[in-house]
Amino acid sequence: MAFRIALPKGRLLKETSALLEKSGWKIEGYNTQMRHYRLLSKKYPEMGIKVFQEKDIPIQVAVGNYDIGICGLNWIEELLVKYPSSAIDKILDLGYGEGALFAAMRPEMMRGTGTIIRIASEYSNLAESFAERLRLKRFSILPLWGAAEVYPPESAEIVLLTGKTEKDLVKHKLVNLSLLVKTKAYLIANKNSLKKKDMTQILAALTKNVPHGIHEIDEINNIPVIVRAVGINAGKQNANDKVRIALPDGHQQSHVCSIFKQAGIYVHDYPSKTGNRRPVSNIEGILIKVIRPQDMPLQVANDNFDLAITGRDWFTEHKYQFPSSPVVELVDLKYGRVRLVAVISKDMPAENIDEWQRNRHQSHSACRVASEYTNIADNYARDKRLGRYRIIPTWGATEAFLPEDADILIENTETGGTIARHNLKIIDTLFESTVCLIGSKRIIYDKIKQKRVKRIIEALESAVGAN
Repeated sequence: MAFRIALPKGRLLKETSALLEKSGWKIEGYNTQMRHYRLLSKKYPEMGIKVFQEKDIPIQVAVGNYDIGICGLNWIEELLVKYPSSAIDKILDLGYGEGALFAAMRPEMMRGTGTIIRIASEYSNLAESFAERLRLKRFSILPLWGAAEVYPPESAEIVLLTGKTEKDLVKHKLVNLSLLVKTKAYLIANKNSLKKKDMTQILAALTKNVPHGIHEIDEINNIPVIVRAVGINAGKQNANDKVRIALPDGHQQSHVCSIFKQAGIYVHDYPSKTGNRRPVSNIEGILIKVIRPQDMPLQVANDNFDLAITGRDWFTEHKYQFPSSPVVELVDLKYGRVRLVAVISKDMPAENIDEWQRNRHQSHSACRVASEYTNIADNYARDKRLGRYRIIPTWGATEAFLPEDADILIENTETGGTIARHNLKIIDTLFESTVCLIGSKRIIYDKIKQKRVKRIIEALESAVGAN
């Protein structure tokens, strides 16, 4: 009998690999140097194994695409708090990946009331549940791709974020309001698969190698929260004349430093060896934060930043969702060039989107379009008249979804090498993306900040023109 297994990338990979090796699964290539997302087991050749971003695993198991999976309890609860009837069983505490999901805030926020409480997190479902448990009358959820710790106090009152202990909050100058989930690695299974398939042998192999055996599940902890204080308007803490700039984390940092240097703008401790997300500059009157490029357009639109450096792909993704957004592109920085492309399995008999569509007409099922760029993917599906279609949101490692879990991907690529390595091929190019400076239209009418913003734009335009 065939089994489908979903394994995690990222923080749980090393310990999961060690556990599976002890359990005798004999999986080739599941390590930190992994180059493929589709793996094989010598012990269980009937297994279909795929590697996903951790957040995608509970969803894939719940909808029945995979029989069992391994991921953190934090992401399981993120799904179940919104969809409690999901077809997931929490089978086994695997004894590693321990940590906690905290609700936290800056100490200086503990005063004042009467404003909308902004809660920023990757865990938007748990954030909403938390706000409802507190009976907050006015709140808004700011969904993020990460780096929640940098948002208080200027851009959010409360954040939900993970850490091993409360000490991890202290280094971000945050205090714990509530422990929401004690997280650890769990083995989960699709409820229908448990009824229909005999997985005794493979589950037993795991169970005997888990140090502590089966543990009781930790439910969301209802520790009382001292919230008399939440509610100060953090925006008032900013000096009104300071220009707020968001810089990207990740691989773009060296490029940003290079072009800033040419523009005469020097940013101290960026990139940071200590993880500092609040670097300082030689330019007076600017405040800098380092956040995820994916989050920047929405944060600029919400007036949390005046300027930001992100890819045109994420700017376009934002504009498709919010056509009347005040965010505009100010300067094309002309680096970080990638293409947004449509991708299918190399085994499909099609070389372009038209051929692929003609072949698809024989299928009566809805077309499954997987992408991190859900709004771009939705627009593309409508423009190309794909007929009935379904968008499958992903959080990276999108190549893993073809061909079993999606029919077509909308993905970015620099050279196409990664796509080819996963036995996939490009059949269409949507557009080309470079890194750009974006800003809010409101900045045009801000007489106090106008001069500083103009100087920054002109310096970057001059640096780009010199290349």
